[in-house]
Amino acid sequence: MDKLDCIVIGGGPTGLACAIEASRAGLSHLVIEKGCLVNSLYNYPTQMTFFTTPELLEIGDLPFVCEREKPNRIEALKYYRRVADTYNLSVHQYEKAIEVSGSDGNFTIETELTQRGERRRYFARKLIIAIGYYDHPNFMDIPGEDLPKVAHYYKDAHPFYNRNVAIIGGANSAAIAALDLHRHGAHVTIIHRGETLRPTIKYWILPDIDNRISNGEVKAHFRSIVTEIKPETIRIRNLVTGEEAELPNDFVFALTGYHTDNDFLCRIGIIIDPETRKPAFSAESMESNVPGVYLAGVVIAGKETGKIFIENGRFHGGQIMRHVAAVLKRV
Repeated sequence: MDKLDCIVIGGGPTGLACAIEASRAGLSHLVIEKGCLVNSLYNYPTQMTFFTTPELLEIGDLPFVCEREKPNRIEALKYYRRVADTYNLSVHQYEKAIEVSGSDGNFTIETELTQRGERRRYFARKLIIAIGYYDHPNFMDIPGEDLPKVAHYYKDAHPFYNRNVAIIGGANSAAIAALDLHRHGAHVTIIHRGETLRPTIKYWILPDIDNRISNGEVKAHFRSIVTEIKPETIRIRNLVTGEEAELPNDFVFALTGYHTDNDFLCRIGIIIDPETRKPAFSAESMESNVPGVYLAGVVIAGKETGKIFIENGRFHGGQIMRHVAAVLKRV
């Protein structure tokens, strides 16, 4: 295969924005995505509504038109499909980047087709990593976390009608799941190590979940952790008193956050700060400490994943491609 000017690893909105900017700069490119197009968005809750307005999700100057003030998941998926079609982006779906070797100007990217295990190899002058973080949940490392009834992602409420459902966590995802499950007939209990739910929960969601808890419609155990998950119960411990309790339980949603694949970054040679978990990169060009390897989107955030969204990550493509185009033109 001919050597491409750049390969983008990650087919989310940020990765697509990078590919658009590459196309505009006249650079040959390829997007490699281990799942479907905008895979993380696809795996969001089925009825999810975005916190932001549609114009802040736009990439490639393509208008995002939706029915209401804030778009929902279905509208976003439709929009990004239209983006890929409009710009005729080259996206290889269901293909996972396994290893990267070589150096600036001469990278080799080895991939595996996720549906049939076939291996492929590509060559590129520059590499952009826009892998996001949603595929790697923060595990609790407690007994029973691997039981089939435990999930780290919430999708839809209907299967949990009239079931005892525990939600571990106290941020936006936990609040949204709790409200949706409650309104579809589940018996919901929140377990959170904080004294209250996080005040950073969106302003129109926080009063709703607080009222459900105050009314006893959703149960909550604050300053508490889950110590064990059993087939029909969960054990919790109060962090202040040390008191333990065992609660009836059918399903668990451990919504304890996610992290990017720093192991993959380290194998490439990117330096990761041991405290912040942030990779080394230039804020101006987005180039990492490995020459020719650029970082885009939430992959730069380290522990602070809540500070990088589509709204600001979508601009990284322009920063990167201005630098890439200038460098390649000088060569």
